[in-house]
Amino acid sequence: MRRGGTFTDCVGNPGTGRMEDDVLIKLLSEDPSNYDDAPLEGIRRLLSGFTGREIPRGEPLDTTQIESIRMGTTVATNALLERKGEKIVMVVTKGFKDCLEIGNQSRPRIFDLAIRKPEVLYQKVVEIDERVTLEDYAEDPERHTTNVEQAGDADLVCGLSSEAVRILQRPSEVVVKSQLQSLYEEGFRSIAVCLMHGYTFPDHEALVGRLAKDIGFKHISLSHELMPMIKLVPRATSACADAYLTPTIKKYIAGFQAGFEGGLGTASVKREKGDRGVRCEFMQSDGGLVDVGQFSGLRAILSGPAGGVVGYALTSYDAETKIPVIGFDMGGTSTDVSRYGSGRYEHVFETTTAGVTIQSPQLDINTVAAGGGSRLFFRNRLFVVGPESAGAHPGPACYRKGGPLTVTDANLFLGRLLPEFFPKIFGKNEDEGLDEDASGKLFQELTDQINSEISADKRMTPDEVAYGFIKIANETMTRPIRSLTEAKGHDTSLHRLATFGGAGGQHAVAIAESLGIRQILVHRYSSVLSAYGMALADVVDERQVPESKVWADGDGDVREDLKAKMEELKRKSREALRSQGFVDEKIMFEEYLNMRYRGTESALMIVKPDKAEAEREFGGDDWAFGKVFVKQHDQEFGFILPDRDIIIDDVRVRGIGKSFEGLEKTVDQQLRAVMPRDLLSGEKKHSTKRAYFEEGRLDTHIYRLEDLDVGDRVKGPAILADGTQTLVITPGATASIIDTHVVINIGDADAGMKRVLSTEEVDPIMLSIFAHRFMAIAEQMGRALQKTSVSTNVKERLDYSCALFDDVGGLVANAPHLPVHLGSMSTCVRKQASMWQGRLNTGDVLVSNHPKYGGTHLPDITVITPAFAGDKIIFYVASRAHHADIGGILPGSMPPHSRELYQEGATIASEKLVSEGRFNEDLMIKFLHTDPARYPGCSGTRCLADNLNDLKAQIAANRKGIQLIGTLVADYGVNVVQSYMRAIQANAELSVRNLLREVSGRFEGRALEAVDYMDDGSPICLKVTIDGEKGEAVFDFEGTGREVYGNTNAPSAVTYSAIIYCLRCLISSDIPLNQGCLTPITVLIPPNSFLSPSDSAAVVGGNVLTSQRVTDVILRAFKACAASQGDTNNLTFGFGGNVGGEEERKGFGYYETIAGGSGAGPTWSGTSGVHTHMTNTRITDSEIFERRYPVLLHRFSLRPSSGGRGTYPGGHGVIREIEFRLSVQVSILSERRVYSPYGMEGGGEGEKGLNLWVRRVWVGGDSEGEEGEGAWVERVVSLGGKNSASMKKGERIVVMTPGGGGWGSDAAPPVQGGNPKDPTMAWKGGSLAARVFTQETN
Repeated sequence: MRRGGTFTDCVGNPGTGRMEDDVLIKLLSEDPSNYDDAPLEGIRRLLSGFTGREIPRGEPLDTTQIESIRMGTTVATNALLERKGEKIVMVVTKGFKDCLEIGNQSRPRIFDLAIRKPEVLYQKVVEIDERVTLEDYAEDPERHTTNVEQAGDADLVCGLSSEAVRILQRPSEVVVKSQLQSLYEEGFRSIAVCLMHGYTFPDHEALVGRLAKDIGFKHISLSHELMPMIKLVPRATSACADAYLTPTIKKYIAGFQAGFEGGLGTASVKREKGDRGVRCEFMQSDGGLVDVGQFSGLRAILSGPAGGVVGYALTSYDAETKIPVIGFDMGGTSTDVSRYGSGRYEHVFETTTAGVTIQSPQLDINTVAAGGGSRLFFRNRLFVVGPESAGAHPGPACYRKGGPLTVTDANLFLGRLLPEFFPKIFGKNEDEGLDEDASGKLFQELTDQINSEISADKRMTPDEVAYGFIKIANETMTRPIRSLTEAKGHDTSLHRLATFGGAGGQHAVAIAESLGIRQILVHRYSSVLSAYGMALADVVDERQVPESKVWADGDGDVREDLKAKMEELKRKSREALRSQGFVDEKIMFEEYLNMRYRGTESALMIVKPDKAEAEREFGGDDWAFGKVFVKQHDQEFGFILPDRDIIIDDVRVRGIGKSFEGLEKTVDQQLRAVMPRDLLSGEKKHSTKRAYFEEGRLDTHIYRLEDLDVGDRVKGPAILADGTQTLVITPGATASIIDTHVVINIGDADAGMKRVLSTEEVDPIMLSIFAHRFMAIAEQMGRALQKTSVSTNVKERLDYSCALFDDVGGLVANAPHLPVHLGSMSTCVRKQASMWQGRLNTGDVLVSNHPKYGGTHLPDITVITPAFAGDKIIFYVASRAHHADIGGILPGSMPPHSRELYQEGATIASEKLVSEGRFNEDLMIKFLHTDPARYPGCSGTRCLADNLNDLKAQIAANRKGIQLIGTLVADYGVNVVQSYMRAIQANAELSVRNLLREVSGRFEGRALEAVDYMDDGSPICLKVTIDGEKGEAVFDFEGTGREVYGNTNAPSAVTYSAIIYCLRCLISSDIPLNQGCLTPITVLIPPNSFLSPSDSAAVVGGNVLTSQRVTDVILRAFKACAASQGDTNNLTFGFGGNVGGEEERKGFGYYETIAGGSGAGPTWSGTSGVHTHMTNTRITDSEIFERRYPVLLHRFSLRPSSGGRGTYPGGHGVIREIEFRLSVQVSILSERRVYSPYGMEGGGEGEKGLNLWVRRVWVGGDSEGEEGEGAWVERVVSLGGKNSASMKKGERIVVMTPGGGGWGSDAAPPVQGGNPKDPTMAWKGGSLAARVFTQETN
């Protein structure tokens, strides 16, 4: 059974085990007038049917008549979404009470001024005065490892991960018990405990857990028991989620159990006295079943969808042919995508659901769009589908509840959904069918609106409008499916598509065509496949321990240690499975090591090779984990690092109690055995209907699935349906019937129908499709760049942008949306296109990073490739990547105290990186390595090999873009593609013009003016003059301060980026971000000002600091919101290098930016501890921070009272206090230490930032440490906004970041407000969501 949000699906078998005897039931999950619990009602109906006796509702069900119950539920997911879990308290290490409120400091939606972060799950936090840290650090150039046994120190112990752990502060039992007792008396009964480094040193967590149990807490979630993996924030969130959800799950199970005579679960089956119970297992998020007594909230979040993955994986994958399968689950409220290949489930270990990021093994299920309930809009002359959904209430328009137009309505209106096959459960009395007239009426109204906004000769019919939305919906789903598959190194065209869920059958053919997939599998139980998957699933016991060893193929000691850990995990797992009734013959194990190269973050979960693979590839060595890792790394990332150590992060065992032995015949075996027979015209048809396809309305035969026999083959156009699913077979496709599936083979009729498009008039449907196609090209360029690059910055942090430009360098599509790259890349490409006009040939590639030519700062190198038609350039593609080092006075090429541009590294104004196909390597070595070293105190690049490899990767990404555009040109012609490039720019232009007209009316034609100051007193002045009739504006920065002898100069490209970012925020809806946004804008920047500096001016601070102030000034002029922190608080520290010409000393460097408060607005309060505007970088997790570097993080918390007061208060800044455990050079580059973030409309200013150095100074003696004559004392010194200091061991830096300004008079009581709920909050965030998040927060 699967209890979903709308329906509960049940599959029962009378005991024969034969598929033909199965009984399927679908009922509403909520129907209080008829029954209290849907799964219980489903079992009652099944038992009544099997026994021949109608069992009255309310009568306890006889468990002796039931062999087993398997179930998936959305109870946990719904409680998480609706925030209706248990009242909980979180216990955390002192200094980290706000760790979950700050999270990773990034904001969820980068263009939302009203930032709304997910709410925390706890009601209260208590800090425990305890502390441990790791003795060694990973970035130690000497690779020193402490031997705990030899150290002879009671405060030094060996952690579970084999790392040396230093105990700094042991908790006081008396104090902790008193704290817990107070919480108990306040009414808390559920507690989550997560202490720093508890994953490897659990003693302190265990102490808290024991005391809480003694006091009487009902539920105690200890992070090290739930998921012993490094990272404080996800582990703490996981503990909170478990404490929040498990009591809710237990309450539900208790109510469910009450409906049975003998009880549920293994314990009840073993009961010697009283009524014997029945086995009852629940589906977990990892695709395995667990006994009802062990089912927990943390493992329940994807309980329902996991069944569907198991269902299609076990019924669609053939271990002989090994054809991988993409699962396409399109329901009413969401569309989920997953993949199954190699005979194993694909898991992820850190995911976000309902705004909560947790650590727990979960199937890699990604929500890529809303479902049949996706709403349809015509916005800014574009067809838009979702992400808003009509939900179950009111549902689509055709549900007779006054709902909006949706994808379901479009399918119904076009004849692709059949009302006669739907249950009559709609209308006031819930006894009517789907309402075709309601859908038709709204489509006519929408068509009238569309026709009023487009030219008369392009008028559309309601059919064309509805079909246009279907095509846009398919494009919306196809892009992320391709991203998910290709990001892992797989080709979508080599897969099958397994479709299930109520709405999938109407879209599967079109989706498959777009992905190049030729075969679709639709299981006979596709509409209840999640429930059927429960019947096929195995019972699973997952166990994991942390590790830190270095893998070595020849090191027997390391292997033996790891084998011992693995065997211990297997022993525990075997005992757990035996206790559930499994004999050893039915128990198997999957053994994993979580491995990564040293210095990288991309760990791969490597499964132990089976005997056949070991014999075939590894000389019979079935413990060749290292070799498997290298092979998999090469497949997924395209390269290996033979000189790097391989680190083991975790040892994992997945114990499996086998209950499913496989189908009698696989799909491939059935296909080989069946003799297909084409149905004659009209044979076995149920009826005929006029349904709409690419060719228009066609006579379409309707077939009942139950009327078709094995071997029947139906040619499209046709519709196959039963009471639970509808399959649309397009012209050119065929549907074949086999025992278990309908197999759809894709033809070429629909796919080959290319409309002849005019270059004179813009088709609004094709405009929307081209917008998706252009963006898809930029996205695929990005994947090519990531796959072929080598550096951590590009491959793991995804710090790059790829974009498509028109023939003069105007931006067409940019992916992803990195604010600081939005306008600047176009500035660069336009300048290069102009400079090289008439001098470029096929095979030429340009390179530039100079601020004067569209660069932002020197590490961002742009590679530009022209595409030709004959001898004419028809478009450009470009990729910009952040190179980790390009020389200069400091490693990382981002010095906080640079005065001249040469101090920041190599400069390339405009050169040919490739000349007619030949890579100019010598020229690049000169620019990157030789030339920078000629300047005083400077070095050439410190990672030349990475630079050259990444440049080649950028060239390859550009080549991919040109190939994809070439395909588009081949399909539609050069003139059409260029026409739609211009049209998509014109569409963005229209949106901006409409915004400017609205603003002009609001301000009654007055000019908008604002001024703000950098901390050195340099003003940024802006006057915006708007022509309301034309929708045009002049942004005039006259009066802005002169170029400075420092590094806060900002290239003009940065100002253009800030303008585009602000315009997009003000429009507050998704629009294409391209050159059209700037067409109505004239920008006037005074020459020789610090917004238009000279060629030699230092600019590194301009990119990260001045950009924020320009943004503040623009938003102030538009009266959009109060100032946010206006800063990125750039902190660097490290040691080593060859500064001053000395012999190079090995060392390390670290760089981070730190969050602050966001500004309030007219309807919202500011948000605390978040990055704003032109940056959105994640902070390194506290435990990772201490593992990698010689630091002790004393405090990372919100800064009280730092947000400006007001009707809507500003958000608070943060306090970050770091102690250094050895001597390092520390630098801070920050702003808003002199001028406060402004408030608006009477709101108070945000608190200024403050940087402190806590020094250790010896006083009272002539020499340090002389007995009896002095002492070490702390002396606190202000560092100002920009400084660098050599800090000794034991000294600290304290960074207090600015708060945001308030809005409205603080005389009025504060109001808490924010954005409406994000419609994508419920979406499942697997690896695809993680990738998008990584790129938006790099």
